[in-house]
Amino acid sequence: MNLRRSFIKDLLRSEEADIEVNVKGWVRTKRGNKQIAFLAVNDGSTINNIQVVIDIANFNENQIKDITTGASLSATGTLVKSMGQGQSVEIQAKEIEVYGTANPETYPLQKKGHSLEFLREIAHLRFRTNIFGAVFRIRHAMAFAIHKYFNENNFYYLHTPIVTGSDAEGAGEMFRVSTLDVNNPPKNEQGEIDYTQDFFGKETNLTVSGQLEAELGATALSNVYTFGPTFRAENSNTPRHLAEFWMIEPEMAFYDIHDNMDLAEKLLKYVVKYALDNCIDDLNFLEKRLLDEEKMKSQNERSEMPLIEKLRFILKDDFVRLSYTEAIDVLKNSNPAKKGKFQFPVEWGIDLQSEHERYLVEKHYKKPVILIDYPKDIKAFYMKQNDDGKTVRAMDVLFPGIGEIIGGSQREEIYDKLSNRINEMGIPEKDMWWYLETRKFGTVPHSGFGLGFERLILFITGMSNIRDVIPFPRAPKNAEF
Repeated sequence: MNLRRSFIKDLLRSEEADIEVNVKGWVRTKRGNKQIAFLAVNDGSTINNIQVVIDIANFNENQIKDITTGASLSATGTLVKSMGQGQSVEIQAKEIEVYGTANPETYPLQKKGHSLEFLREIAHLRFRTNIFGAVFRIRHAMAFAIHKYFNENNFYYLHTPIVTGSDAEGAGEMFRVSTLDVNNPPKNEQGEIDYTQDFFGKETNLTVSGQLEAELGATALSNVYTFGPTFRAENSNTPRHLAEFWMIEPEMAFYDIHDNMDLAEKLLKYVVKYALDNCIDDLNFLEKRLLDEEKMKSQNERSEMPLIEKLRFILKDDFVRLSYTEAIDVLKNSNPAKKGKFQFPVEWGIDLQSEHERYLVEKHYKKPVILIDYPKDIKAFYMKQNDDGKTVRAMDVLFPGIGEIIGGSQREEIYDKLSNRINEMGIPEKDMWWYLETRKFGTVPHSGFGLGFERLILFITGMSNIRDVIPFPRAPKNAEF
């Protein structure tokens, strides 16, 4: 009789023993002598391996020789209480079937430390390491938690277009989508490329945001959210930038800026608590890795808090809420500003840098911070204008370690104000007629925000480079896998 396969995470939690089981997975390590072999087998369901014990006398010599680090196999045997340290149960093997071998001389993932830079070069194999197994299990859990939260709170998941004719951010750094012949594109009378002959009959790009389309959904469904890939053709190679990344963007009718802040805080606390409740083995592993790294750093470079303490820090207190203007005053009067230790100078009207945001969170308030009422000149056209004529109802949520994790605003619902702002910023009104029309027909106060999914995963895993929290990073000169 063929035994049904068991996942290793379930066996390690099992109270049963002396039962026949089958596991399938990959060999992480093999040790032993001429009489007995001990295999550490992992199937990706948990950070932890299960030990498979082989009495070599009961097996074919060639079969045992094929079992090396990286090989895949099926092991059937008796689940017994383990006598060794570090595991509660192990499998006494009766049958082994090797599916795929891995030549020890060429298999890249031998039992030694590998740099994250090296693992990016073998992204097709890096899932098999402990660190990336942990990261991508957590990534899955966070995606599930986000959908779960919105589903439980009367939101509808809206699939917004990936190909778009609008630029939500006004940034202009977009990937063009075209079927025109790149070597001989059609030209109009002015000698410019004639996009009326293109597939969509106009110039189109990969989206930088689903926000504008989500706003349209909110004007009928009240609460909607998007969760999908977005793209930015920014030629940046920093550890914080990707050309393809995922965004969560809720839009809510009848929400003002205060409702928006409440939602952002509740969502973030919900997903962080979900990670602590459901991913603790992976978090413990990542925390230990970070603590080992910290030992190699100087005192000044070390993090203020271990990973799990940092996550609990988010749950502990209400987020501090203050205006951009108040934040500038705090920063101007801070020791780093007075001693010239900020790399970027502080003055009203600047776009705050990560060093400023982190000072507010980590040093001054020692809590997550939500800033509102930013200067309108540094924010997007769609944000609700305040009566002072200088600021808009923008909202940024700031976290320890990474600075801004959420950016959002109350949206401008008054037609004339929005139209004037679009014209002020040089955005062609003919491209935005549909967006403006929602302000003509039953307009309502409404708000929304964007949460960068990879930013969230960076924070929860403690990883330092955004390319290590997405399976196949897309960045300048990098689309290998």
